[in-house]
Amino acid sequence: MSSLSRRNFLSALAASGVAANATSQSSRTTRIDRRALITRHNPVLHQPDPLSPLSVGNGEFAFTADVTGLQTFPLFYERQMPLCTMSQWGWHTTPSSFNRQALRLTPFDTFGRSVGYAINSDGQKDLYNWLRENPHRLHLGQIGFRLTKQDGTEARLSDLTDIEQTLDLWSGLLHSRFRFDGSAVVVRTAVPPQLDTVAVEVESPLIAQGRLQIRVAFPYGSSSMQAADWQQPNKHQSKILAQPKQQVLIGRTLDNDQYFVGLSWRRHARLEQKASHEFWLTGQGDGLAFTAQFAPRRNAIVASTSQATLTASETHWRQFWTNGAAIELAASRDPRAKEIERRVVLSQYLTAIQCAGSLPPQETGLTVNSWYGKFHLEMHWWHSAHFALWGRLPLLEKNLGYYDAILPQAQALAGGQGYTGARWPKMTSRDGFDSPSQIGPLLIWQQPHPIFYAELCYLNRPTRKTLERYRNVVFESAEFMASFAHFDERSQRFVLGPPVIPAQENHPPRETWNPTFELNYWRFGLQTAQRWRERLGLAREEQWDRVLAQLAPLPVRDGVYLAHENCPQTFTERNRDHPSMLGALGMLPGDGVDHATMRRTLDRCLKDWRWDDTWGWDYPLTAMTAARLLAPELAVDALLMPTPKNRYLPNGHNYQRENLPCYLPGNGGLLYAVALMAIGWKGAPKAVAPGFPANGLWTVHAEGFNATVLRQL
Repeated sequence: MSSLSRRNFLSALAASGVAANATSQSSRTTRIDRRALITRHNPVLHQPDPLSPLSVGNGEFAFTADVTGLQTFPLFYERQMPLCTMSQWGWHTTPSSFNRQALRLTPFDTFGRSVGYAINSDGQKDLYNWLRENPHRLHLGQIGFRLTKQDGTEARLSDLTDIEQTLDLWSGLLHSRFRFDGSAVVVRTAVPPQLDTVAVEVESPLIAQGRLQIRVAFPYGSSSMQAADWQQPNKHQSKILAQPKQQVLIGRTLDNDQYFVGLSWRRHARLEQKASHEFWLTGQGDGLAFTAQFAPRRNAIVASTSQATLTASETHWRQFWTNGAAIELAASRDPRAKEIERRVVLSQYLTAIQCAGSLPPQETGLTVNSWYGKFHLEMHWWHSAHFALWGRLPLLEKNLGYYDAILPQAQALAGGQGYTGARWPKMTSRDGFDSPSQIGPLLIWQQPHPIFYAELCYLNRPTRKTLERYRNVVFESAEFMASFAHFDERSQRFVLGPPVIPAQENHPPRETWNPTFELNYWRFGLQTAQRWRERLGLAREEQWDRVLAQLAPLPVRDGVYLAHENCPQTFTERNRDHPSMLGALGMLPGDGVDHATMRRTLDRCLKDWRWDDTWGWDYPLTAMTAARLLAPELAVDALLMPTPKNRYLPNGHNYQRENLPCYLPGNGGLLYAVALMAIGWKGAPKAVAPGFPANGLWTVHAEGFNATVLRQL
């Protein structure tokens, strides 16, 4: 952050005090014009942008397109935001003779006993890397135009003119227009709500001339950001299995993995296989319409039409935007309001197509690969918790069955380390096994997450059915948490670690104990689990209460909260990565947190933290802390802090760095923070939009939120 930007940002410290009057949410009685709200933030491109291709999807499947509406010029995007076709089920495993059980664990002394963690690759580098990289998420297939000039040479991206591409958020349709060799091309692209299908309709005189065709190509799997290896044609197969009228079924085999692709079209067209993994669809006349469906099983391929798909998309997205919550800031006079509103609208769309599937999302969702396509369960909260606040609880619950599915693996992980209950992995895939890492296996802040999710579900739907649905995951999570906490006879308290690595990951595990955020999350999780027992008519667990009664206090030095109790310096040595101590009163409601101490901590973080070396979710985290401390100007400043990791691209993605061009925890965190700021939180003043400044510059219209839920969090 430049010194000027930092001064501007920090100037709010002196003037931020508690607002005296409520921001206007209006005495207005009319509902928000949702279509106007959403469509004024439609992404519109007039030239190629390698960082802002646009995606269509449904939570289980996503297709990312260039300015042609397809994946016609992938090389232009490959090093910045690759054009991928991805699904929740689409994974590939590189064959090997490795045995997961052969990886040697590194022993850590844990209060007199040895506990092993998969953190070291010494002497087993190949096995260590293979376990990290497999399985990896797969680019299922590239669908683009084959555009040829009159002399037969293929078009370059620079040959396109008059580009106009709009992602109509209200309908979920991607509209693309451009001219090539003087001829117009009009394209509509969409994904339906229920199928892993992309539908395309094209209009152009180039079709009849044989100069516009559809090229479908398939790569080998890769753990890279591109999720594709185009240099290994002999390692996979693409075979036509059936070819009825206006349809073709292609079988794909990559080592021990298999999936199927069904192409269907209307009007007169023909499909030819031009190479081992390349197919061309050639039409007649001035129109070509087709669908491409991807599925893990042959019998899952169903006939569909482009028109039906486009109609289904329009219906789905109209219902999505109409039925959830909404926030409008357009009447505000603060110039920052427009950008916050843009980010909020686009983040709702992106998290719906990237983070609302049957598996927890990877940090880049279904756009590109990050960390080999695996997901990080400590990030799951930042991706998906907001759905429960925005009136879209079913989108969160679609993810949650995963915890039931991997419960045996989580119990085995805990048991293998001498604990009871379930220890949830950090970096994992559909199989639920924790990937080796120098950091991941020693993190613990993902452990209370499933309890938080279950409580969100119960607050929204307080029924016996909800309690029964999530009780096993809640109780097994709490059991591990109580088991992990060690009673220190000398200090007569329960402690967390060592070994442990806190959410701020730059602390050595053998020298770290009692991290502030994790201590408070342990308290929140165990208290919530005990309430669940009482709601079910069960007795409280004595050991859980014992841990709650004697859990170590939050560590304080020099009047501020520390990252952890043994932190060598307060804010001078390790003031980078996540300012996790803020989460104790920010992401969490902060029971037991001293507000004056946390305010000093916030001020010190804003002044001395190395904000250029943070992550996208740190800004909404900071905003939530500022809001709860009744410093709304600081909350808004945090949301728009001018740092490299808080950049939101034209397509709405939160850019982080070259190999992490999108980062959905930033989008999801933004939505959670803005909901709290607009509606309130546990202990919030009874004012309208208490997290926004009451300086006469902000007008916040919010509807569709369950204020009763928010004010218990």
